[in-house]
Amino acid sequence: MNNQVIVTASIVLYKENLNEVIRTIQCFLSTPLSKKLFLIDNTKNKFYEGKLETKDVKYIAIKENIGFGNGHNKIISEIRDFSKYHLILNPDVKFKNNLIPKLLKVLENFNDVAMIAPKVVFPNGKHQFSCRRYPSPFELLVRRFGFLKPYFLDIIQKGEYHDRDLLKTFNPEYITGCFHIYKTSYLVDINGFDKRYFLYMEDVDICKKIDVIGMKKLYFPSEEITHVLKKGSSKNTKLFFYHLSSAIKYFLKWGFR
Repeated sequence: MNNQVIVTASIVLYKENLNEVIRTIQCFLSTPLSKKLFLIDNTKNKFYEGKLETKDVKYIAIKENIGFGNGHNKIISEIRDFSKYHLILNPDVKFKNNLIPKLLKVLENFNDVAMIAPKVVFPNGKHQFSCRRYPSPFELLVRRFGFLKPYFLDIIQKGEYHDRDLLKTFNPEYITGCFHIYKTSYLVDINGFDKRYFLYMEDVDICKKIDVIGMKKLYFPSEEITHVLKKGSSKNTKLFFYHLSSAIKYFLKWGFR
């Protein structure tokens, strides 16, 4: 692909709310930088074809649900020499048009940082704890079964860095995956997401992969995005088993820390 741009982004689509997707796309396209957005459509019937393309948007039909990480991986070869930065973007996110330029300016100041992410809030303005310590199996169990939380609140709070000032910039162990901006070269170096994860835990895993190459992740709370966060695995049995399967794969790969 010719005519290199400053920033590319990818959104994986599967049964998303069309109005939310349009809003997210508009947020990215309003960024005052050279850019390209890749829409990866995981629906069998190419539901989003013809609905969302513009000159700065490329639509890619997969025609099967290959999952979140594998969807984003579809464009790794295209961005290799095409963009300086790449944004992994959820379809239910909202942000201001100057957010990405501000984050890129910060990211460029750190030679040891591969990825940056802003503060995340719910639509009602409440803080989302997007910075996390790497989870233990027991912490994931407590998170999944809400009735356990009052008894093990200290485990949840430790995992969410309640012991830190989350209004200050720092290098967390992992950052939840609704909005990651990577230096493209590092995302390519680590081959994107591990293809073994269909859904869930791929954002934790990719942060581990960043550790392996000796780089860091940066949380920058001076800027913020709004994220709907649907918490599908707590409401849907099928999604729960996807989450369970991914957790097993993750701990077998990285250990039961």
